Amino acid sequence: MSDPAIYTQDGTVDHTGKPAIKDKTGNWKACPFILGNECCERLAYYGMGTNLVNYMKYRLNQPSATAANSVTNWSGTCYILPLVGAFVADAYWGRYKVIAVFSAIYVVGMTLLTLSASVGGLSPTCHSGQCHVTSGQVAVFFVSLYLIALGTGGIKPCVSSFGADQFDEADEYEKKKKSSFFNWFYFSINIGALIASSLLVWIQENVGWGWGFGIPAVAMAIAIFSFLAGTRLYRNQKPGGSPITRIAQVFVASIRKSSVTVPSDKSLLYETAEQESVIQGSRKLDHTNEFIFFDKAAVETEADKFKGIPNPWKLCTVTQVEEWKAIIRILPIWASGIIFATVYSQMNTMFVLQGDTMDPHMGSFKIPAASLSLFDTLSVIFWVPVYDRLIVPMARRFTGHDRGFTQLQRMGIGLVISVLAMGLAAIVEIKRLEQVRIHNYYELDTIPMSIFWQVPQYFVVGAAEVFTFIGQLEFFYDQAPDAMRSMCSALSLTTVALGNYLSTLLVTVVTHVTTKGGKPGWIPDNLNYGHVDYFFWLLAILSVINFVVYLGIANWYTYKRPTGNFK
Repeated sequence: MSDPAIYTQDGTVDHTGKPAIKDKTGNWKACPFILGNECCERLAYYGMGTNLVNYMKYRLNQPSATAANSVTNWSGTCYILPLVGAFVADAYWGRYKVIAVFSAIYVVGMTLLTLSASVGGLSPTCHSGQCHVTSGQVAVFFVSLYLIALGTGGIKPCVSSFGADQFDEADEYEKKKKSSFFNWFYFSINIGALIASSLLVWIQENVGWGWGFGIPAVAMAIAIFSFLAGTRLYRNQKPGGSPITRIAQVFVASIRKSSVTVPSDKSLLYETAEQESVIQGSRKLDHTNEFIFFDKAAVETEADKFKGIPNPWKLCTVTQVEEWKAIIRILPIWASGIIFATVYSQMNTMFVLQGDTMDPHMGSFKIPAASLSLFDTLSVIFWVPVYDRLIVPMARRFTGHDRGFTQLQRMGIGLVISVLAMGLAAIVEIKRLEQVRIHNYYELDTIPMSIFWQVPQYFVVGAAEVFTFIGQLEFFYDQAPDAMRSMCSALSLTTVALGNYLSTLLVTVVTHVTTKGGKPGWIPDNLNYGHVDYFFWLLAILSVINFVVYLGIANWYTYKRPTGNFK
């Protein structure tokens, strides 16, 4: 075993593959390069994604509902593809290599997107506010968009976990710093988003889309440079082999032994005698009493003993079985995040379309509707240090918990706040439609009601993020089996994907149902004839139901219990 005074004890290695030396690697000295990478990558992502619905509506001539669905479909894909990057990282390449390779794909996509918006022949032809676009131009645009989705799919599940890897899981002093890391990681995301939603949206609206997409492309190049610059300081977890294979082995072994009786003395279940787990980069896990059927995979029969070296498709260790049980327990918590992500996705779709109909002027300065998302970003930037420095110490006095709130409590508070956000959005829309009816503003593109009425709904969404999204980052890293952390981080991101897809489904169903009989429906192209407020109330009701279900899930949840040493 490595000397604990010199080397890390969580199985991490340096860039040469040797055991990582504590004083020379990791900890906060490695984090600025990771946080810088995340800040620039998010600047690139939000710089091209925040105002994307308007690009599709006005440059590609898509109707409002179609443009909103195109954005949520793409955004959903960006958060589904992390499953691919995470699998490659956990099973084969490790997090460092995956981040580097997929970042390069990201830059290619951003470059092609910039060309599709600025180079003659690739970009739509626009005169007097009317754009003409060919099917080939649309194809190039969407190819670039989905290359970006692939790039971010490799990066997103790995960066937060890679940053947390810089703190030794086996060192209690370093382990306590991880919670703060996740707070500041999310803070860096929103610094990038702040620049994107303010400066870059203004450039897109007033200078041109070529510059508006080109600057994010440069930011992504800087993100790669920042990440590679810290190579010598990083601690790297070695890949532990395919997590999907290990899960499949538990399934197969359990079914093969379905007729076997699980012993009442669980110490008789199969486990290696060593302190270390057989899984690379993982500790052993204590047996838990839920999902007893899968314990059959760890029942050692006479045939297993006779054959010598165990066949993992017939006999699994307790740790391997508990890996799968940990995933089963995580899944209901994961599902509860989907409705929250649906609420969050409205900032890039319905909030923008709502803002497009309102007075964007502040004096002589015209504020693009998509730029209002900067108030969500400012909210996060405000609440992260407040939470880290004020709320946690205060909560700690009452709860006695090191982190102030448990991860489950933190996420639950965010779910409650999200209900308030949808209520505020609905009230603003009610007031807006009231002005339309009273003054007959139906045919006006923008009514004389300030866009700043939207600020509270953005600010409250930001507060909800600080509790729920950061809580999810920490929860899915902490509760994931040690050798499946990228996969579980990716799993947490898929809630955003499914939230976007659910938004698409809800918009499609609502549009179909409410436009029957020639009615304009809730979400027509001219929102003055619609009822987007009904859509916001629908999301608020779904959020309340989701929270009630979440309370039951959180009460049932059992936290994982690692034991032994890292391999």
